Amino acid sequence: MDWDEQRRLIKVSKMYYEDNLTQNEIAKKTGIYRTTITRLLQKARDEGIVQITIKGDYREQVNLEQQLQDKFGLKEVVVVPAEDTESKDERQQKLGESAVHLIDGIMKDGDVVGFAWGSTLGKMVDALGGSKNRDVEFVPLVGGPGKMPVEHHVNTIVYSYAKAYKGHANFIDAAAIVPSPQSKKEIVESKYFQDIISLWENLTIAVVGVGTPVSSSNLVFSGFFGESDLNYLNDKGAIGDICSRFYDIHGEQIVGEIDERTIAITLEKLKSLSYSIGVAESIEKTESIVGALRGGYLSHLVTNDITAKSILGFSEGSEKEN
Repeated sequence: MDWDEQRRLIKVSKMYYEDNLTQNEIAKKTGIYRTTITRLLQKARDEGIVQITIKGDYREQVNLEQQLQDKFGLKEVVVVPAEDTESKDERQQKLGESAVHLIDGIMKDGDVVGFAWGSTLGKMVDALGGSKNRDVEFVPLVGGPGKMPVEHHVNTIVYSYAKAYKGHANFIDAAAIVPSPQSKKEIVESKYFQDIISLWENLTIAVVGVGTPVSSSNLVFSGFFGESDLNYLNDKGAIGDICSRFYDIHGEQIVGEIDERTIAITLEKLKSLSYSIGVAESIEKTESIVGALRGGYLSHLVTNDITAKSILGFSEGSEKEN
């Protein structure tokens, strides 16, 4: 590059980056075509005359977000900073706050917003803050969690959201997993549940947690499963669940008698949504989250950097083994 060309690149770059002139303004001042200005600015970057440095405390988290988006085809990822010294409660509180901000930016009048249950989703309630008027229907995506604390109950989460946004709350008066397929049939055929099904069919936003492997699942501690159920899920390689519907490490749903007793939205419906938001963290859930992402059940993910690194590390290790 000769001196004159370099001089021209520096001049145009200074006008654009330091003097804050638009490309049209530079074109008028210099008499150079706007398309040529665009080409010169790009060349200045290619030649190293212009070097852009992005600074910020959370660059690592943003890089993790991009890696997860690219690897799993997600629409958006929010990676929250976490410290090893933080308690589980503190980590979940951060996730809850970030999830509330994400949903608030998406939700609009006329939406039907569904929630699952769990401790992480329960933390979202604490972060709701002041009320905003939204003409929105809020609905549970799965039956109740049995012996779980009331603040983690799906109806509590739905009610809290409806109250904060002055929307309309709908409730499910049934357990997540009932004793028999016949019990489920009687529930879903009832008039009130037909209204829930209608809302599921028109669902626009789903907010779900990701269940841990079967051995430590909340569904076990809630008393929903007997020994035969656990043996069946383990034999099928169940690695996690969303809305009490189980899948393996490849994201394949595990169907069978348990599924026929489950009161919940289907995983196929979640896959069809533009906004299926997973809110989950912890090393223990790494494989459960990977399975959910491989299955395509989530379009968005809210997690923390510790979990994000574990997900990427596990996924890369699995690819090398194959």
